[in-house]
Amino acid sequence: MRKIELQMNSAITKGIDWKSANTEVANIDGVSFVYLHGNKIAEVGNTFIRLFDGGYQSNTTKSRLNAILRTHGLGGESVFQKQWTWFVNLNTGNGIATVPFFSSMRLA
Repeated sequence: MRKIELQMNSAITKGIDWKSANTEVANIDGVSFVYLHGNKIAEVGNTFIRLFDGGYQSNTTKSRLNAILRTHGLGGESVFQKQWTWFVNLNTGNGIATVPFFSSMRLA
């Protein structure tokens, strides 16, 4: 995990505002809003994670989302790309399910 992603996850865990280079975390009423280049890519609350692509399905966006999922999601959850299409591996509690990614998808 990149240093900036470690710092981002630390800010989410602590519930504080943080900004470095192209990545920002804003905490509002206990929900951390994560931005990349000013575009929202995630919302992280106590009981949910909501994923966005910010309009750009870039490798950097995917890396930030995967860092969030590794730290705040359930084991095995990740975003990946296959033939230019994004997918999400979801931990269902009974195994991993692969579903198409869509912006604003909510993980419990």
